[in-house]
Amino acid sequence: MKELGQLIELQKIQDPRGNLTVAEGITQIPFDIARAYWVYDVPGGESRGGHAHKRLKQLVIATSGSFTVTLDNGKERKKYLLNHPWQGLLIDTGIWRTLDDFSSGAVCLVLASHRFEEEDYIYDYDEFLKYVGCSK
Repeated sequence: MKELGQLIELQKIQDPRGNLTVAEGITQIPFDIARAYWVYDVPGGESRGGHAHKRLKQLVIATSGSFTVTLDNGKERKKYLLNHPWQGLLIDTGIWRTLDDFSSGAVCLVLASHRFEEEDYIYDYDEFLKYVGCSK
């Protein structure tokens, strides 16, 4: 069974003029970054994610505010509260993810190992369970 995420501490450069955090592919993140996107203005009570990937790996960062990421490998679930912009959650392939409990003004930055490919997504949870070799 795949590990349910890994928190990665990114380089945090403290400066009285404002802090800086760096995320470099291969150096700090175990993949080349092929795509970056961010989610924001999530209405209260809404959820994002609700899928898994066959090839794509991601690093999820709360650049502002906070939210909860729930990871599921078909056998177990684990929740992560993301609320530090110098910390990212590494999500491997074959892991179901949901993002909930967005604070007001939260911004979720995602660094991805591949460009968008619709066929890489698994949106149905039962299909996901079959994909990872688990049955209900």
